[in-house]
Parts: sequence; structure tokens; C-alpha cells
Amino acid sequence: MSGDPGAPTGSHPAGDPDATRRRRRRGWVAVAGVVGAVALVTALLGFGLSRDPTQLRSPLVAKAAPDFSLPTLDGGDTVRLSDLRGQVVVLNFWASWCAECRVEHPALEAAWDRYRDQGVVFLGVPFQDAPSASKRYAAAMGGDWPLLSDPSSSTALAFGVYGVPETFFIDARGRVVAKRVGPVSYDQLIDEVSRLVEQRSA
Repeated sequence: MSGDPGAPTGSHPAGDPDATRRRRRRGWVAVAGVVGAVALVTALLGFGLSRDPTQLRSPLVAKAAPDFSLPTLDGGDTVRLSDLRGQVVVLNFWASWCAECRVEHPALEAAWDRYRDQGVVFLGVPFQDAPSASKRYAAAMGGDWPLLSDPSSSTALAFGVYGVPETFFIDARGRVVAKRVGPVSYDQLIDEVSRLVEQRSA
């Protein structure tokens, strides 16, 4: 009779080379999985960080801008986008609680003063902001381009706004030609508006 009658059936000696190889394979598979996941996350982050978030392309670009008819913030008039056909429109979504909106405001004011008599219309639309707060903001910051009321955010939703500030440039034919996310600078405003004014003239 051979072997130890007390040893469990099918047991492997501690030094079994097959068991050792299997353990090593499992370890390498786990390491490879971790390395692959880290590489994927790094690649995705690198791709996102390499893109300028202010130039995110809107699905509306090169398409007709969604029409809207909104009352002015002071309730004295109503502005319909389709009535502005033939003019260049700069549509800016903002809010009184938005710090970056305050940063861009002087650029909007300067560009408006430059182009207001050249067939260019600036429109400001508060986003998720109380009318009273919007009015206080407008009074404190200055600027006399039309400010509209969008209480249900239906216009913002139609334009795909998900944060403020966001600015859309609409050509004389009523098409969205560009979108800027974040505070727009004076140079960016001049570049876009000048191009659209020239296209309209041509």
C-alpha cells in the first residue's frame, strides 16, 4: 500500500509547476487589465484636454437657427428671430449668477457699440435666472442691446444650451455659423461678426 491514507484525494504538492504557472498567468492577466484600463483613461483625457472647449461644434452649425418670439426683459416689446433676417445676429445666453458672464460683458458692450449701426443685432437671453436678478444685473453692468425673457428655457433648450455663457453667431440668412462656449473675447466677436458682415455684403 503506497501513499498516506490521510492525504486528500487529488491534492497537488506545494511545488507543482503547473499550479505555479497558472497562478502566474492569472497575475499577469490582472496586471494587463489594469494597465489597459489606465491607458484607455489616459488616452480619453488626453483627447479631451487637447481640444479647445470654447470651440465645441454645435449640431446647429450650418443649419437654420431655431426661431423664437420672446418678450424683452422689461416687457415693452417682443423680438422674433425670423424678423431679423438680413441682419447678423449675435445671440448670447447669460445669467446674473454667472461669474464668467461678467468677464465677457465689456467685450460684448464694445463690440455692440462698434457694429450696432452696421446691420448687426446683439440679443441677450438670461438662462435659468430670476427676472428681478437679471434686471439688477443689466442695470449694474450697462449695455443697451435687447435683453429677452426666456422663463421656460425653451429657447435655450432649442439651441442646446447646457451652461452659460454661450454665444451663437447667426448669419443674414438665419443660419447658425459658429458657437462659442465660455466668455467670448472682443477679438473673437470682431472676427466672427466682421466675417459675417463681409459675407452679407458680398
